[in-house]
Amino acid sequence: MKQFLETGKIVAVQGLKGEVRAEAWCDSPDFLCGFDTLYFNKGKVPVTIQYARPHKNIVIMKIEGIDTPEAANELRGKVLYMDRDDVELEEGCYFVQDLIGLEVVDNEDGTVYGTLSQVTSTGANDVYHVKKDGKEWLIPAIPDVIMKTDIENGQLLIHKMEGLFE
Repeated sequence: MKQFLETGKIVAVQGLKGEVRAEAWCDSPDFLCGFDTLYFNKGKVPVTIQYARPHKNIVIMKIEGIDTPEAANELRGKVLYMDRDDVELEEGCYFVQDLIGLEVVDNEDGTVYGTLSQVTSTGANDVYHVKKDGKEWLIPAIPDVIMKTDIENGQLLIHKMEGLFE
């Protein structure tokens, strides 16, 4: 598991004080606003976040040491990373990064359906994209289907509902 996870990207300059606009690649802009320290260069360069606030679907943030629009513009396109140790996930919640690549297996007969390749958030529930042999199936991430998420052993055990793989 990666220690530093992609959590957003700086997309523009905001105002004249060196603020930046960041696209949140996490559950919500509010989540991204909760960090005092984020990182550049895959976790190698820590930066202090002086303040951050959500604005519609983006985050406006002030990074320590960035005080002019010109300095802020130099950050455009940079990916923001978070340290997984800075977040305590609730029971049953996982980082999408950790789910990608899990082998999807029937919890009753051990049939391997494929590999989890993508997670899409629909609002009501997440949808897991499972790929095998060039085919893709969409599986709802609901308790009736997802029996066990076993990150350590690289498996997602599911209950095959009727019509799910047809």
